[in-house]
Amino acid sequence: MNNESPRIIVRRSGPLSGNVQVPGAKNSVLKLMAATLLAEGEFVLTNVPAIADVDTMSDLLVALGVKTKWLGPHELSLVNSGNISTEAPFENVDKIRASINVLGPLLTHYGQALINWPGGDDFGGRPIDLHISGLEKMGATIEQNLLNINAYAQELHGAEIELSFASVGATENILTAAIYAKGTTVIDNAAREPEIGDLCNMLVAMGAQIEGIGTSHLVIHGSKKGSLRGVRHAVINDRVQAATYIAAVAIAGGDVQVRGARPEHMEMVINKYTQMGVSIYPQRDGLRVTAPERLAAIDFATLPYPGIATDYKPLLVAMNSVASGVGIVTENLFPGRFRYIEELCKLGADIRIDGHHAVIKGVDHLIGTAVTAPDIRAGAALVVAGLAAHGETVIGEIHHIDRGYDDLVGRLSGLGADITRV
Repeated sequence: MNNESPRIIVRRSGPLSGNVQVPGAKNSVLKLMAATLLAEGEFVLTNVPAIADVDTMSDLLVALGVKTKWLGPHELSLVNSGNISTEAPFENVDKIRASINVLGPLLTHYGQALINWPGGDDFGGRPIDLHISGLEKMGATIEQNLLNINAYAQELHGAEIELSFASVGATENILTAAIYAKGTTVIDNAAREPEIGDLCNMLVAMGAQIEGIGTSHLVIHGSKKGSLRGVRHAVINDRVQAATYIAAVAIAGGDVQVRGARPEHMEMVINKYTQMGVSIYPQRDGLRVTAPERLAAIDFATLPYPGIATDYKPLLVAMNSVASGVGIVTENLFPGRFRYIEELCKLGADIRIDGHHAVIKGVDHLIGTAVTAPDIRAGAALVVAGLAAHGETVIGEIHHIDRGYDDLVGRLSGLGADITRV
């Protein structure tokens, strides 16, 4: 019996050519799925990525009482009949960070939510104190212990909430909780990620009243409980997956059409790619990407949107590792998110960590060896790095990659990359 877990094997590849379709966004679809707890009826989500986290969120919603069914490869039906449990089982919650997004909808619609501490990628502490303080300002009583969070409120009320940090999760939970809160809720310093705009647009289609979509000042006028309805909604495309395919072309060379990439959602990272020498041309249905002879090193720092997202950082670090010159990277959001550096160094990268900075001295080429994917985005970056490594790069623990990437191996292979999954 073979107990060996799946691996991805990459060999030096390039130039890449052809076109690749960007799937729906992981960081949007999971929140849209959680929002189906706000209204009875059928929701149909299209452009749903085929990733493990969608299956996990689906399992969680089924455990809570929502019926889910695939209507096609990327089309998911979710039916909320109103017979909903307010207790989220540990085995579902523990697998993904986005499980915390059921808190706001359950609390505002059903008056109670019992949820274990969420799981997900491990790259440092990601507290939910801003979620809790915001909900408490709206009248919720929240009890916490080492195992779970127990929230309840007979009726939430509107409040003015200023976030000390533009937290995506806190913005989403306060936003969904405000849908049935009595009166008006204002969220200042709200996170502005495109995925939050996607959530707001679906909520408005459901019947919610939201002003300031796409800005840091969200105003939500509470609706009558039960007045929202099920809708059909297309998930926006995944800007991090788009950035991954651009990075693959940048590091391997070539000329590729990245179809479905939304440049308006990626301005800052496109600017950084361009500084490194990558040519990126807007097209009618995405971006055309061509690579330079060799990348140029850059400095950058992670910041909340519209700054460089921490999800882009492993890709830019991998690119810097084979660029000409020295680049300095500053991590301002998650202190533990340098854990993959050791894996890149196994491939021959010259990287030194100093606190929340990494100093990267570009090398001529990387050398293939066995490495381990510590989280979703770092795993993808190791795959991309393998495209520039002499010999064979074998990536283990690829279940992390499966959580956020829809057929990464197949899509890269379609561009001519020498990559297989075993």
